[in-house]
Amino acid sequence: MTKTRSTFLAAAAIVAAVAFTTPAPAIEYPWCAQYAGGPAGGGRNCAFTTYAQCMATSRGMGGFCERNLFYTGPDDRPGKRSRKYRGYD
Repeated sequence: MTKTRSTFLAAAAIVAAVAFTTPAPAIEYPWCAQYAGGPAGGGRNCAFTTYAQCMATSRGMGGFCERNLFYTGPDDRPGKRSRKYRGYD
């Protein structure tokens, strides 16, 4: 009976640990490399911050670069600066 109880408690601890974990947020970048298909199939890599970086990686692999349609931009965009009126009287 003690073995069954300890097994149950271990299983409950594992289930609780998995249930209360939070997934990591997905990170999207503005450029994607689309690789050629061929017999092994194609691939897509959306981990590039610049077009030049994407082209340097995909060059020679038969791929091309395109904008990532899921990229929304950075969360912390700088605010627009307000202009102050300085009247000269």
